[in-house]
Amino acid sequence: MLNYGAIPETEHLMTPGEVAALFRVDPKTVTRWAKSGKLASIRTLGGHRRYRSSEVQALLDKSGARLGDSAY
Repeated sequence: MLNYGAIPETEHLMTPGEVAALFRVDPKTVTRWAKSGKLASIRTLGGHRRYRSSEVQALLDKSGARLGDSAY
């Protein structure tokens, strides 16, 4: 997990649902990826997970997709 102080103001944080939609998986799968270390997460004050868009993009690049590609 990361500290909010280490996040640049320009870094977009994504919800598990947003990440899941990009990969076409269930949001719980994204949470499992975070728990296993495949994708780093940040916790909000309320305990919800958020993901850096740059790290999500890196994972998408590994899978051969790009952020913003249409799912259809």
